[in-house]
Amino acid sequence: MSARPDAATATAATLAETAPAVTAAEAADPCCAAPLPVLGRDVTVPLVTGGEVTYAALDYAASAPALQRVWDDVAAYAPYYGSVHRGAGYLSQLSTDLFENSRATVAEFLDCRPGDQVVFTRSTTDSLNLLAATLPADCQVFVFETEHHASLLPWRDARVTYLNAPRTPGQAVATLERALADRDPYGPALVCVTGASNVTGELWPVKELAAAAHAHGARIVLDAAQLAPHHPVSVQDLDVDWIAFSGHKLYAPFGSGVLAGRADWLQDSEPYLAGGGASRKVARRADGGVDVEWHTTAARHEAGSPNVIGVYSIASACKALTEAGFDQLVARERHLIAKVRAGLAEVPEVRVLSLFGDDAPRVGVISFVVEGWNSSHFAAALSAEYGIGVRDGLFCAHPLVRTLLGSDPQDPGECGAPEAAPGERSLNAIRVSFGAGTPDEHVERFVGAVKELVRDGAQWKYRTEDGRCVPDRG
Repeated sequence: MSARPDAATATAATLAETAPAVTAAEAADPCCAAPLPVLGRDVTVPLVTGGEVTYAALDYAASAPALQRVWDDVAAYAPYYGSVHRGAGYLSQLSTDLFENSRATVAEFLDCRPGDQVVFTRSTTDSLNLLAATLPADCQVFVFETEHHASLLPWRDARVTYLNAPRTPGQAVATLERALADRDPYGPALVCVTGASNVTGELWPVKELAAAAHAHGARIVLDAAQLAPHHPVSVQDLDVDWIAFSGHKLYAPFGSGVLAGRADWLQDSEPYLAGGGASRKVARRADGGVDVEWHTTAARHEAGSPNVIGVYSIASACKALTEAGFDQLVARERHLIAKVRAGLAEVPEVRVLSLFGDDAPRVGVISFVVEGWNSSHFAAALSAEYGIGVRDGLFCAHPLVRTLLGSDPQDPGECGAPEAAPGERSLNAIRVSFGAGTPDEHVERFVGAVKELVRDGAQWKYRTEDGRCVPDRG
């Protein structure tokens, strides 16, 4: 079974729920939907040039601000906090119900299949490391070099095949099909793929990749850390076996994440952590040892006291996004993407990084480099002189960014810690990212700041300190 390149591209476009082309008229059109209220929307920050300005948080791909609705829900619950699965008291029972109801809410949000398990973890990274610990013997893992390190690195105890970065969605499917068909020996296999790139924002042809995996007897896990906050994600429609994401990118505070999907590998493996909660029955043997019967439910991999507030915040965010309506959220974000891309296109010195090309559907994540600028210097000036928070570095996706920059894989450069000084060429990029809580003013200020910095240069002097570019206040 071979998916045509145009079919893969079409599915990515369907996931975007709109035609991907960006026009000047589209960038100018007002968007009817208002941004969702988020924490920090009125925070002011000092400018190195004097005065203060409302902070423009444009680093959603790292951690999105918490929705006000989520924070209010957590605050309302906090006085009733109690132990989970541990006590007979009213608050313990209430907290237990809230915890398990949150599991059901997440399952509904993801459109899970009957029998799927929702396991609460600390993050996407934790979720994928958990899945890595459940792989059957001799399982082979296939992963593109374009992945975030959270999905690129956990497979240390498996045979891993790293696939080169594709340049079209169809090429991604064809590359995977060839690799799966050529595997030797033929046995259990897992494909790990992102839904939306944390570097370029481009949507991947998840449905076609899942079909290719299943046609060759493999399973597939979707890293939805950058997809779930921006688009509806259906486990059943995409036909993925597992999905992983983090609460802190889904407008939920606290360290919590999700691994949801098929139960069999989870049930057949040893618990990810051994301890209370994972064990159903523990008894001493006559020889002095201990016999343990582990849970077969999600609790098998949730040992220890759970992060009840973190879990509840994820469930609250799922409800808030669903009630806001993804049609509206996608349309508004597309409006912001068009504004940013149209503005950057007017600056010849700016090169936007892309795997699949300008017409590829994407979420609100855009990375770029500026000719003549060190990326850390540019990001520092945006912050210090304009109150705009973006990210610079390799975004914990070193192989992908180096491929996009055309640099040698052995060239120096670290995630968020560039070595070049202001004015020197850096091996890093700048990333602007936004979402449901971003007002138009923030992206308009960003585009204006980029144009001013390229045209006039920075107003302040900067120096490198501990690997970071910072304003020189001496």
